[in-house]
Amino acid sequence: MFWADKIAADAQGYQVVNDSKTPSGRVHVGSLRGVVIHDVIYRALKHAGKPVKFTYGVDDYDALDTVPKYLDREKFKPYLGFPLCNVPSPGEGAPDYANYFIGEFFEIFEYLGIQPETYFLRDLYRSGKLNSHINIFLKNAHLVRQVYKQVSKADRQENWYPFQVICENCGKIATTVVTDYNGSEVFYTCQPDSTNYVQGCGHSGWVSPLNGNGKLPWKVEWVAKWDVLGVTIEMAGKDHSQKGGSRDVANAICRQVLEKQPPFHSPYEFILVNGTKMSSSKGVGSSAREIANLLPPELLRFLMLRTQPRTVINFAPNYETITRLFRDYDTLISKYKVNPELTEELMSLFYAQLGDEVKVFQPFDYSTLISLLQIPRLNIQDEVVQRSANSLTEYDQFIVNQRIASAQRWLEDYADQEEKLVLYLEQVPEKARGLSSEQVTYIQKLAENLECATPWEAESLQTVIFSTTKQLNIPPADAFKALYLGFLNKEKGPKAGGLFSYLEKSFVISRLQEITALYY
Repeated sequence: MFWADKIAADAQGYQVVNDSKTPSGRVHVGSLRGVVIHDVIYRALKHAGKPVKFTYGVDDYDALDTVPKYLDREKFKPYLGFPLCNVPSPGEGAPDYANYFIGEFFEIFEYLGIQPETYFLRDLYRSGKLNSHINIFLKNAHLVRQVYKQVSKADRQENWYPFQVICENCGKIATTVVTDYNGSEVFYTCQPDSTNYVQGCGHSGWVSPLNGNGKLPWKVEWVAKWDVLGVTIEMAGKDHSQKGGSRDVANAICRQVLEKQPPFHSPYEFILVNGTKMSSSKGVGSSAREIANLLPPELLRFLMLRTQPRTVINFAPNYETITRLFRDYDTLISKYKVNPELTEELMSLFYAQLGDEVKVFQPFDYSTLISLLQIPRLNIQDEVVQRSANSLTEYDQFIVNQRIASAQRWLEDYADQEEKLVLYLEQVPEKARGLSSEQVTYIQKLAENLECATPWEAESLQTVIFSTTKQLNIPPADAFKALYLGFLNKEKGPKAGGLFSYLEKSFVISRLQEITALYY
């Protein structure tokens, strides 16, 4: 059984699946993993006929703790330590910083067919929905301190209270420390040295903690959200799920202070880009927007789902990785066509869809499109039609157009020079002038053999290319190197049979003869 279906099978009663994000900057693709995982759990519950709601929170009362490198530091430095919702928007179309960055993320939700009920922490605080929980945690501060010590070995002083006020003088929330509570007001100080990235102003005073005047620390806030929203399922990333980590602390607070069971939880792993964990505030890694621009929505969902949640995804949009992603997806489409029974293997394909139906199509190889797009004077639409086994349906054409756009984007934004084809059409490349006598003999013989090659298609041409190496007993690696040098001026390239099939037969044979003529 697929992992999400197991969770759904075990769930009893009405379920609320929740996830959230702090919009501290441009949201990286790694954050999409949690979103897709929670969306699939929600869909699995619906699939199983269980009553369920999916909510997604914007933690916009968190402080701005760094200025992302792609923003004007001088403009935003004065707002370090402010709640994100109180920081100006970096661009037009949004009223504040939090809305600006989460707005882009929510556009990607729509692109991926994800439709949770969204909420903003500012609204929960300012509307008073968290007031009763703020009072509970302040009155039971001793229990919260106890949990921190027992679970995460973090000592909190006897006069530490789980609350941060928005300073009435400077507007910062990151620098305030609450040291007393009289049942209706807290006493706080905006401490100059409470954080290492911004100074507090030194102001102190008594203020009500209610109706948006401040916030709970996020591990405590997490528990309050669970209770207010009725959350029953919320997964967490590996960093929060370590022994003694954030989730363990939150679970213990839930049990010991509220005397309630925490939501179901199972950790999921990171998405790495070339082995580096991504951070939205530091601007590290590919943004969710960039990857959504590159991949069709089903392929982006599939990227998240073809790997078990507890397994790291190391994503690098290089040629090998991206072509394998499309190839793996097409393999499952082909299997589903033969037998549309939703086996465990096919569930990642099912949940990759934007709706509850797997729409089959005639796959067209993505790596071939990358090559075709680089052949001069080639009409790619005509070429796709000629190379397709059957006539294309309207949906087939839609998928092909999606893939052409993706392949073009990949070539423009991600392909290394070594991964690009630069066909030398006018003259023999310079590097083809340094072939060995064995390679020249191979080139000469291949030109003769290709005269009789029929049909002029990738597989049959690849067969001729290989059979010629056997005929002359030349190592295939040396033979292919000679071909690539003769057409691309580099030692590696796509399948030679495929490359030749994109070109006119007369041109290929003529080029091989021109190379031979250099040596005789």
